[in-house]
Amino acid sequence: MYTVMGITGRVGGVIGHDLLTAGLPLRAIVQDPVKSSRWATLGGEIAVAENGDTDALTNAFRGSEAVFVMLPPNADPELDFSHARHLIDAIVKALNATNPKRVVCLSSIGADCDTPSLITALRLFEEAVRGVHASVTFLRPAWLMENFAWDIAPTRERGELPSYLAPVDRAIPMVSTNDVGHFAARAMQEDFDGERIWEIEGPERYSPDDIAAALARALVRDVRAEAVPPAGWDPLFRAQGMRNPLPRIQMLDGFNDGTFKFRDNGQHVMRGDVTLLDAITALVRET
Repeated sequence: MYTVMGITGRVGGVIGHDLLTAGLPLRAIVQDPVKSSRWATLGGEIAVAENGDTDALTNAFRGSEAVFVMLPPNADPELDFSHARHLIDAIVKALNATNPKRVVCLSSIGADCDTPSLITALRLFEEAVRGVHASVTFLRPAWLMENFAWDIAPTRERGELPSYLAPVDRAIPMVSTNDVGHFAARAMQEDFDGERIWEIEGPERYSPDDIAAALARALVRDVRAEAVPPAGWDPLFRAQGMRNPLPRIQMLDGFNDGTFKFRDNGQHVMRGDVTLLDAITALVRET
């Protein structure tokens, strides 16, 4: 059995389809049973488990050859990451109780860095999963192209891409969630011993100017990238409803100042096939 957390999300959905295409038995973990019908129709087994529910996750992981684990995105965590710690504890306890042969853990570029930020939750996740008695693949993808889904509506309206990545002509590693999902499914199927880290990016590196150009093509209108001054981030994020913007600000700073980077200058990075234009075009079609 190949068991996938987060299967209703972008990465998990790709993993599920890849595993079924390979003819492997899929167990789809869902929190909402209503969302399970699609995977049941496709031939997957359904397990209902809330994030943080150790007993339910244990039942979901039981009898698995390989398990894909992840934390739900949280842009507004507590200062001590208490909720993330609770979710991590439940996942690790469930893994130790069920002893799958392989574990694939979704992490991020920068998870090996001690600098406090949103990515701290994933550093804690990696540290905890390392104690599991299984062969573990840590996936560390670059900045996700699908993060720009939030920018499509305002860009369509105003022709301006507000960028927290700066300077706007500086290219950084980016990758599509589709490519991350394909690598995750591959890792679940490969027989190996020990621990490995897969750093993942797309076919090229991209800047906010490149994002604006891709949006311009997809939206068929002029688009320009404008850096949002860091001095305004905190009040802006609080106005949007965030209680604790600091970890998000620290994460953006880490990308902008080069703190978050691949090991060995990316010499051993794994490259996906999805271009930025492909990803942006698909996002525009969704909206």
